[in-house]
Amino acid sequence: MEQNFKVKFRGVRGSYPTPRANFLRFGGNTSCVEVGLGENLLVLDAGTGIVDLGNELVREHILSSQQQNDRKTIEATILLSHVHQDHIQGLQFFKPVFVRGSKINVFGLNVSNEDLKDTLQDVLFDRVFPLGIDDVKCTFNIENLNDSKVVVIKKGEKAKIIDLSDFCPSDYSTDDIVVSFYKTQAHPKNGCLCMKISYNNKVLVYATDKESYVGSDKRFIEFAYGCDVLIHDAQYTHQDYVSPVAPKQGYGHSTYQMALESAKLAKAKRLFFFHYDPNYDDTTLEMLEKEFSNKMNGIEFAKEGMEIIL
Repeated sequence: MEQNFKVKFRGVRGSYPTPRANFLRFGGNTSCVEVGLGENLLVLDAGTGIVDLGNELVREHILSSQQQNDRKTIEATILLSHVHQDHIQGLQFFKPVFVRGSKINVFGLNVSNEDLKDTLQDVLFDRVFPLGIDDVKCTFNIENLNDSKVVVIKKGEKAKIIDLSDFCPSDYSTDDIVVSFYKTQAHPKNGCLCMKISYNNKVLVYATDKESYVGSDKRFIEFAYGCDVLIHDAQYTHQDYVSPVAPKQGYGHSTYQMALESAKLAKAKRLFFFHYDPNYDDTTLEMLEKEFSNKMNGIEFAKEGMEIIL
């Protein structure tokens, strides 16, 4: 059985989509990262980048058999770091949700102790969409997450959420998938979940909407320490972050220097800058790419459509 740990960037933009010609090299869709783990599919956030992924999954489903009842079932677990629009706005248009027989989990940070299903129903479906959340055709399992939980997928079993206090690493093998979480506090109001995915002796850390501190975030460094790949928020240049006209401190996003410092301290093997400001076109990002690419081995700028294997 294939055990590859595959990552594909589906959306790398922050705040809102940028469907303009001078944004195409890096990409204009909002946050979404596809992670293939053997036969399991995890999707990190559901910005507009998830739309093309859904179209491809439905196409594969249709092509798997001429007989509808014999087609391969679409199964995916979507992990939401938080419910800001740029991380959920593609979920209404994720076609597998509307395919009968699909099995879609949505696990995510609940806001102010509200149920995640109620939040998604309110902001994505009933009020602003032709269908209610209970009208979709798939098996749609929506559950709350926080940093006291762990998502586990044992080989051959369904994804489930367990309490961190009940998690025993010795109960799991390298063939099993384990996702743990670190909740940031800097992001406005409700925080954001950073994610650490462990599988097949490899570790991916996804840290979107993560603002660092002066001298680094020591708890996050411990969380991410030694990871094979770190995908880290890098929305702002230092100049924009400290702008006297419109400073960004406290907005919940890092500068490129902050992301680089975190990667170095965490001894990450590879760093991918991610969640670009929607005002940064290809020319701006190409300039930043030239500036930062030589500051550490393994630095890359995430681009829509880019694929890597851990």
